[in-house]
Amino acid sequence: MENRITFNELRKIKDALPDGSIKKIAQEFDLTEETVRNYFGGANYTSGKAVGIHMEPGPNGGIVLLDDTKILERARELIHAETV
Repeated sequence: MENRITFNELRKIKDALPDGSIKKIAQEFDLTEETVRNYFGGANYTSGKAVGIHMEPGPNGGIVLLDDTKILERARELIHAETV
């Protein structure tokens, strides 16, 4: 999977997640919910950890480089399952 995505696209995916998905993803990957939110552009490093995203300025909120796309892939699966 491509490890580059625009910040706006990443936020759009987060906003499209079905209710309870952040908690579900956190449990599946043994992370806190805040850490998952940080993956999608949040910045709560008191309750959550950094998750290997790197921001570069650019159009559509900039480019986000992801060290690991597992959370993004799982989020897309959950969105797809909701729409089928």
